[in-house]
Amino acid sequence: MRVSASVESLWQYIQSLQLSTRNREWLAEKLLESTQMEDGKKEYITKEEILAGIDAGLREVKLTQEGKLKPKFAKELLDEL
Repeated sequence: MRVSASVESLWQYIQSLQLSTRNREWLAEKLLESTQMEDGKKEYITKEEILAGIDAGLREVKLTQEGKLKPKFAKELLDEL
């Protein structure tokens, strides 16, 4: 699935940034805040899953910046969701 690949690329890019433990924890907390369901119950994904997704997406961004991937238009990104 394209969304999975994008999230994986984002995760890979974050890994390449070599963030400090404190920065990784902050990022994970921010991402977990957005997983709250409409009915007030919280649904969690693991920290590893979050970081893996961010890394994959960031790697995709890096490859795009290096000219190895074709840039996506906003409509294409929305269509993936």
